[in-house]
This record gives sequence, C-alpha cells and structure tokens, in this order.
Amino acid sequence: MTSSVPACAAETALTRLRIGSAPDSWGVWFPEDPLQVGWERFLDEVSAAGYDWIELGPYGYLPTDPVRLTAETTRRGLRVSAGTVFTGLHHGPAVWADTWRQVSRTAALAGAVGASHLVVIPSFWRDDKTGRVLEDRNLTVGQWDQLLRQTERLGRQVRDEYGLRVVVHPHADTHVDTPEHVARFLDGTDADAVSLCLDTGHYAYCGGDSVELIEAFGERIGYLHLKQVDPRVLAEVRSEELPFGPAVARGVMCEPPSGVPALEPVLAAAEKLDADLFAIVEQDMYPCPPDRPLPIARRTRSYLRACGAR
Repeated sequence: MTSSVPACAAETALTRLRIGSAPDSWGVWFPEDPLQVGWERFLDEVSAAGYDWIELGPYGYLPTDPVRLTAETTRRGLRVSAGTVFTGLHHGPAVWADTWRQVSRTAALAGAVGASHLVVIPSFWRDDKTGRVLEDRNLTVGQWDQLLRQTERLGRQVRDEYGLRVVVHPHADTHVDTPEHVARFLDGTDADAVSLCLDTGHYAYCGGDSVELIEAFGERIGYLHLKQVDPRVLAEVRSEELPFGPAVARGVMCEPPSGVPALEPVLAAAEKLDADLFAIVEQDMYPCPPDRPLPIARRTRSYLRACGAR
C-alpha cells in the first residue's frame, strides 16, 4: 500500500483511544542488532510521524537510565505507555525467580518513566527463526493451571511493586493464540489481576475476530496493538507451516488498510467500551531497510486520523 490518501472516513472522533507506535514498527526485535535502526533515529522518526506515545521495545534497545530516557523522550514530545516481557509461566514456580528478575528490571524502568502498563507475552513453543520445536504446542491441564495462577501472581506483584497493569498479549506460535485459548485464559484468570492486550494482527493470524472478542470480553480488554495481516501471505504461511519469524520476513504483517482485520470497526468497538485505552501501532517488519518505516508510519498515522483517532 503506497497511497497517501486515507481509506477511512469516521463520522465521529474516537476520544477514548491514545494512539502510539513502537520499536517493532521500525523493525526492532532485539536490544542490539546490525539490521536495526539506532534508538535515536527511532525516537526522531516516531515523533516526526505524529505519534505521542511509544513502548520501550526489547529491554536495552532504548536507554535503561530512566533520567536519560525521560530527557530523550520529553524533548521529542513523546511519552512511554508500556514495557514488554516474554514469560514461560506455564512451567510453574520453578521459573518464577528467573521470570521475576527479567520482569522487574523492565517494570522498574517502565514505571520510572511514567508508563502505566506491562505487556506480557507467553513464551514461544517453537523457535521464531528456525522453526525448531521447543515444546508441545498444546499445554497439559496442569500447565494451563500453572499459566493461569502464575500470571495472576505476576499481575498482582507488578501492580503492588511498580504500579503497572499487566496486560497479556496473545501471540502467534505461543500457547495463548487462538480464540479458544484466549477465551480459556480469560475465563480462568482474575480480572483484578490481569487484562488482555488485544493485538489485532496476531489475533487474525491465529483465526480470531477482534470485534467479536471485544464484544464478548470487553471488560477484560486493557490495551490494544493495531496491525493487519496480508491474507494472501497468511494463506502461504499456514500452508507451509512457517514459524512466525520467516512469516514476518515474507510480509505477513502489512501496512493498513491493505490487510485484515478492518481497523475502523475494531476502533469503534473499542471506543464503545467507554474506557481509556492505548492503541499502539505495531507492524512487525524485522528485518527491514532503514528508510522503510518512516513513510509507512506517517501514512498509518494519517489513516488512523481519518478513522477518528486523533
């Protein structure tokens, strides 16, 4: 999609959604990688593209000194909405110490720079680059119970120690992916302890309908990631059983509004929840040429404005 003309025409403004972007939309998946743009360029360009909010991305990509990071974001007119961590909590108490060690450093930084959320992504069941199977793609009953209970524990401890709200992110090639798994997770966890980060692209990738999820579990939606998938590429991914990393490299996550789901009805459904929500654009593009992200980010921001997201 290369047109600069927004293909969305909302009749009313979306006043409860705070629009942002993330390092992911600049092809950033790792703290350091020669294929990624530097953090200064990311901050300069995300501000130039018209976004007010960002996520931290992988810990160590942005400065980890909160004073320096606050200075760098403030002078560009940016604020931080959330940090992100990966966890394998279905393994139970045995992994708690290591999990808390990496969660606490991200949560401490996020809280210190004014963020309000921590995005928690379950660990992958297969390697996202090589496709090597790391464990069974389906959890046992006991593993499900550990995932639910340990995630609640994490949500409460992050809230009590750092003042952040944990939002769990259903993700391709993890154990919380399909509509059935997402419903099982939400039905089995305490709403006071944990909410959901609905990623529209990942949910479509795994066969879900974002509007249906919002309508069924609206009170559990605590955060949004906005992205779309290319149906043609997704069909190839499913046919070839590609892992997520190669799927992204092939272009399965595409620029709005060229893919699915249509974002205007998703945004309208989220607005009806009558809750203030972050809606963070996160178009997976690793790896990508360094000059590719900014034009896409600008067009996407214009598109979302046309959808009513000011």
